[in-house]
Amino acid sequence: MTYFCLFYQRGKMANQTSLKTGVVKSVLSGDAVIIRGQPKGGPPPEKQLCLSNVTAPKLARRANPNIKDSQETKDEPYAWQAREFLRKKLIGKEVSFSIEYTAPGSGRAYGCIYLGKGPNAENVTESCVAEGLVEVRRGGIKPSDDQIHLIDMEEAAKAAGKGRWAKEQDPDAVRNVTWVIENPLHFVDSHRQNQIKAIIEHVRDGCTVRAFLLPSFHYVTVMLSGVKAPMIKRIDDKDVPEPFSAEAKYFTESRLLQREVSIILEGTSNQNFLGTVLHPNGNIAEFLLKEGFARCVDWSMRVVTQGTEKLRSAEKEAKNKRIRLWKDYTPSKANIVPIEEKNLTGKVVEVINADALVVKSNDGKYKKITLSSLRPPRMADVKEEDQPKDRRVRPLYDIPYMFEAREFLRKKLIGKKVTVSIDYIKEANDGYPEKICATVMIGSINIAEALVSKGFATVLRHRQDDDQRSAHYDLLLIAEQRAIKNGKGVHSQKDKPIHRVADLSGDVAKSKQFLPFLQRAGRQTGTVEFVASGSRIRLYLPKETCLITFLLAGITCPRRARTGPGGPSESEAYAEEALQYTKELCLQREVEVEVESVDKAGNFIGWLFVDGQNHSIKLVENGLSKVHFTAERSNYYAQLQVVEEAAKKTKLKVWENFVEQTTVTVVEETERKTNYKSVIVTEYAKDLSFYAQHAETGPQLEKLMDQLRAEITNDPPLPGSYTPRQGDMCAAKYIDGEWYRGKVESVLKEKASILFIDYGNKDQLPISDLIALPPGYHTLPPQAHYYTLAMVTLPKDEEASIEAIEALKSRILDQPFVANTEYRVTGQEFVTLLTSEARNDITKELVSEGLLIVEARREKRLQKLVEEYIKAQDAAKKSHLNLWRYGDITEDDAKEFGYQGY
Repeated sequence: MTYFCLFYQRGKMANQTSLKTGVVKSVLSGDAVIIRGQPKGGPPPEKQLCLSNVTAPKLARRANPNIKDSQETKDEPYAWQAREFLRKKLIGKEVSFSIEYTAPGSGRAYGCIYLGKGPNAENVTESCVAEGLVEVRRGGIKPSDDQIHLIDMEEAAKAAGKGRWAKEQDPDAVRNVTWVIENPLHFVDSHRQNQIKAIIEHVRDGCTVRAFLLPSFHYVTVMLSGVKAPMIKRIDDKDVPEPFSAEAKYFTESRLLQREVSIILEGTSNQNFLGTVLHPNGNIAEFLLKEGFARCVDWSMRVVTQGTEKLRSAEKEAKNKRIRLWKDYTPSKANIVPIEEKNLTGKVVEVINADALVVKSNDGKYKKITLSSLRPPRMADVKEEDQPKDRRVRPLYDIPYMFEAREFLRKKLIGKKVTVSIDYIKEANDGYPEKICATVMIGSINIAEALVSKGFATVLRHRQDDDQRSAHYDLLLIAEQRAIKNGKGVHSQKDKPIHRVADLSGDVAKSKQFLPFLQRAGRQTGTVEFVASGSRIRLYLPKETCLITFLLAGITCPRRARTGPGGPSESEAYAEEALQYTKELCLQREVEVEVESVDKAGNFIGWLFVDGQNHSIKLVENGLSKVHFTAERSNYYAQLQVVEEAAKKTKLKVWENFVEQTTVTVVEETERKTNYKSVIVTEYAKDLSFYAQHAETGPQLEKLMDQLRAEITNDPPLPGSYTPRQGDMCAAKYIDGEWYRGKVESVLKEKASILFIDYGNKDQLPISDLIALPPGYHTLPPQAHYYTLAMVTLPKDEEASIEAIEALKSRILDQPFVANTEYRVTGQEFVTLLTSEARNDITKELVSEGLLIVEARREKRLQKLVEEYIKAQDAAKKSHLNLWRYGDITEDDAKEFGYQGY
């Protein structure tokens, strides 16, 4: 320390007193401080100094757990105010001080402290006396001049009723200190991560402090969240300091000790608190990291609320500078990913269990992506002798929460566009292949974080020096902590979910046992688990809780290469393309299936529908398969023929070598009037009626719709400016967000029933989605024409009627036909529909399948057509198809079967 001599009058400094300078490190009470010197190559020396000639009230002390019968004490009145007066005046300030004497035995130094320099320096002892916060000692035979001066000042403070000399004691003169908090976790929750004002009372090491919370005076030990600084360890009854422990402590102490700060309580560790300490200049943890005095720790990072990214960034800065704790740091080379390969966008085509995806990138390449720093659910430890010998383990269904995790990802991601940011590449080892580990985002949602927050996965615990981790690792830890707190998924105390799934693949006996149930179920929903070829898939049926191998009916698909008894076979042309096509449309999608039969190997055969479209038809339409003769007895044979003929004509893929044979078509003369028009059926209406657009008006309609949307976009209406009335023509926003012409059929409260006149579909729309139709769009008549099938009626039986309607809808919706108006009844047109290519009569098909009943018309011009229909109906009766399965329902004795005569 430095020394100098000054000469002052009484009340300032004693004559010719040797003074020392230093910085006030802490204030122990209203009459004692600790002063430190200037640091030189390490923490500086310190000196405790008590103010001479005065006594301050004693502060409360907590009971010492290491001393038997130790009792806590309360504040003497105004003890805290005296301490605070000195703290606010001196802490962190440079002062001059003199040592008048040292007490024998204790070695405690007594003297005076002066704040400021020169003749106007403030005598701190006199200031304390003047405020009535300390009492002047009156011992000795003859008081010194200094004591007399202090006694005069004390008498003046008493006369003014200052401090402890007040006539009535201040209610806050004695603190109510809480030394021990019984339920720390509840205490943290009660403060809801709000900033609490506090005074730091002690710095144990670089990242642990003790503080009084204000104004409640709870005494807490706070460990800085997310970081760990070197400390002094106790080994074999010896204190062993870690490297930089003293420097880290001094760094924190010089900035925080007895400073007013804000503390955010974020968690607990035993009886201590985890929290963030905010210095007026910022987060002290961030400064420690930046200077290389601390490192990030994952176990407490999960509770950090003040930006984990800043902490990681500060640590990274110190690593790059290689200062202090990081002087020997070497970055992991395996963590380096070329910048041009780090990010990609694509569509998710497969979810592999719970931690990996297959993404098809925009350039058409497939990449398997593993979610960074994630661990999927694991099988519980079960003794081998407790397991059945013939048990086949299926991780997806046997590991608790694996199925739920996969389903969560499948429903969120399959077919969706995602952004992939590669964090690191895990090298191949121990027989495991190389893994591309990345963060996958769908919109602004981190899929890994969502998975962890649901409790469907846990976070990997990396080594502290392991840089190979998720870029959002801290958010994953926070999400896991939230899942643990809420008891979600694998962290739940409830019974684990059990999935008992019957695997029927290759088991002929079981497959035949299940066949009647699956046939009776009709069309049901399933999930495609695996695609083996264009027409062979593995299917999970949740309703029946079974796994089956499913073959598409009605087609023969090119075969892939396989190894059989005769050796390996070559893949047929377009087999791989058919496989990829089915994978793209079906893999891990929810589909509908109709089971018809089972083959001798236990594989189920039937029809598969993706988004309502028959997949067999789609394969044939795209030239990736051919129609099999077994399709002739199905309801879809006509459609299969039409799309196959179209594929043949264009020599599409499997038909690339097809040579069309010349045929002669004989056109039979008829008296019936025919005026065929090309139509596209757009919407089913009711019974045997439907809406259809004329093909020749298609371009005109599209142009009209484009003009209508452009006009609405350029001149948008004011909200609420249109009040619809029944019968109004208006512009209506459909569910796809586009505007179409509509007719108001009814208005109820805030919604209106709208018929879209150009398509025939109906919807209930909010009135806010309707506007007045702009001028010029009323003149074009509706483009959806209302038609009814001619010369047939629906059966009166409700179930048979529904079956007929479903068959009609499956054949005509969104399909092109040629229509001929056979007759009109009160303005309603009754038509026959022929397929546009093969000219198959839809009405005749439905009659021949026993689904509709022929209506006997008396017009001579229609008799030939009626006779054809009746012949088809007779054939259906003879074969006992559908309506006629129990005989002729039009006969009188048919009443016993529950049918009424027609």
